[in-house]
Amino acid sequence: MRRRKIPMRKDIVTGESAPKKELIRIVRDKNNNVSIDKTGKKSGRGAYITMNADVAKKAKATKIFDKSFGVKLDNHFYDQLIDYAEHEQARKQLFQNDK
Repeated sequence: MRRRKIPMRKDIVTGESAPKKELIRIVRDKNNNVSIDKTGKKSGRGAYITMNADVAKKAKATKIFDKSFGVKLDNHFYDQLIDYAEHEQARKQLFQNDK
């Protein structure tokens, strides 16, 4: 059977490449609204970050998405990102232990 290619994306904070499923997509739409793309299919300009709370905290400290998207984001967005990263990280560990 033929092996499928795994799509790789680059983390905007660390610069490391990882499989797309292991990253969180952040998207900016036409109206300059920035949000977490949980499906990975929203239209707009996207950037990726590792599902790691420490990396999300580093993104908040450096305001990386402000620079990348050219918009001013408040701390509330970064707090949501940190919470989402912590949730996904815990979820991943929980389901890996079930196998």
